[in-house]
Amino acid sequence: MHASSTLARGLSVAEAMELSSLAGTRVVAGTGGMDRAIRRLNVMEVPDILPWVKPDELLLTTGYPLRNDPHQLATLVRELAARGLAALAVKLGRYVDELPPEMLRAADEVGLPLLRLPDGVAFDDVLNQLLTDILNRQAATLARAEEVHRVLVNVVLAGGGLAAITNELPALLDGGVMVTTPDGRVLARSGLSEETLADPRYFELTSGRFQVERCKHGIRALDDDNARVVQVPVLAGNLDHGRIVLITHERSIDPTDVHVLERAAATAALVITRDLAVAAVEGKYQGDFLRDLLAGRAGDPEHAVRHCATLGWDVDRPLVVVVAEMDAESDTRVPAAGDLRPAHERFASAWTMVVRERDPRAAVAGYSQEVVVVMGADDSVGAPGPGRLVRTMVGQVSGDGGGGRRSFATGVSRIVHKPEQIPAAYEQARQAARVGRQMYGVGAVADFDDLGVYRLISLVPDGAELQAFMTETLGGLAVRGDAEVDDLRTTLEVLLDNNLNVAETARLLHFHYNTLRYRIGKLERMLGPFTTDPHLRLNLMVALRVIQMRGLT
Repeated sequence: MHASSTLARGLSVAEAMELSSLAGTRVVAGTGGMDRAIRRLNVMEVPDILPWVKPDELLLTTGYPLRNDPHQLATLVRELAARGLAALAVKLGRYVDELPPEMLRAADEVGLPLLRLPDGVAFDDVLNQLLTDILNRQAATLARAEEVHRVLVNVVLAGGGLAAITNELPALLDGGVMVTTPDGRVLARSGLSEETLADPRYFELTSGRFQVERCKHGIRALDDDNARVVQVPVLAGNLDHGRIVLITHERSIDPTDVHVLERAAATAALVITRDLAVAAVEGKYQGDFLRDLLAGRAGDPEHAVRHCATLGWDVDRPLVVVVAEMDAESDTRVPAAGDLRPAHERFASAWTMVVRERDPRAAVAGYSQEVVVVMGADDSVGAPGPGRLVRTMVGQVSGDGGGGRRSFATGVSRIVHKPEQIPAAYEQARQAARVGRQMYGVGAVADFDDLGVYRLISLVPDGAELQAFMTETLGGLAVRGDAEVDDLRTTLEVLLDNNLNVAETARLLHFHYNTLRYRIGKLERMLGPFTTDPHLRLNLMVALRVIQMRGLT
């Protein structure tokens, strides 16, 4: 909605009834339309008023044009409502003694307020006061918008960012303000209480994402009763950079709030565009140096530590490397206009924001299909491993699937203590991400230390060799898709995982003890004496792990 439309909403019929010139006026029908906006005023003194009626008008009449046929007033009410009239004010007694019941019923049906003016009211008094009030309201809105414009211009001229914008707006809007990405990740906020931030109507509790898909945009928010939330898109050309959101404290959203947010959104678009341009240059330089650091080409360790410090990174401490690789697109949809920057840029931006909240001196860089994070780690005795923290960050980046984001696999390295160990940690994280995806599918999170034998299997470069090993070891159990074979293979796997404990395996599989004994005999006839041959058991366990490795069989 354009600002001009916002400013022109005028005052509601209910507000007009509070003016002194309408003192004593009664609403005789159409009370459901008391929130209709009055933007214009007109007087009906001709029978063919309909061609002259404009939307949002308050129409004053004595009923003179219809004095000979007052029953036409019912039809008139419906026609006026169809043309968007705000209300019809009638002065009785001179030409029309009373309003016919069918007219009142019609007004109730269409929600058009019918106002009965007192005998002593003068039309010119009503016209003058209402017009003055409408103009004063628009002037106040313009003055408020001008003040907001002045404040926001000063923010930009002073080099302020999104945080500076959100810090200024709460005092002007009597509410909390935030700037988010298009899918709701909060970039900057001010004036929002902890109670509001924990409100599930607005935010996802696990990720903190503002639920943009549940809130209306712009002037449409005013359609709801007692609306307290409104968002306005932050647009620059065809690019949608996010949302600026107002959540009021103890009042409803009004049209001037929307107009102020529209001004603020234009300023936010300017700031974001500026920051993106700066970040693109800095990110290219930082990304190139981090690539050298990950490849072991950053020079001697002391030089690498000093250079990283100039970039705001601290690599002279216990570190962990995290690699997040985007999964392949599940469809071939064509991005719509305004679909933002490329997916990898959005992905890197999300990771940067989440990591910076926890470790401002971490190194983060995005490449074509992956994001690499080199961040501090707690290696003290008894401290939880870095995997728990990384899983929390993954939840925030993915945002519970909000906004239609791409899925990704994440790998976590071991903790390293020297800068020269970073390249090895990077390879560990990449391997963990790749193996995790093969084991668990899209969206996997895997720690290098937890991969176990899967790590060794993943190092075999020849998939055909693994396939041959699995087929030779499992024989008939290597067949996929046969229900009976799958059932026997599951029995073997559970039995081996429980160290040949027949009673426990029977309990887990809900088999009778003798039934499981029969199945074990059948398996040994197919595979050999694995219950007594430890080497055969090892081969079988590895072959089963190969089957579990997605993408290798």
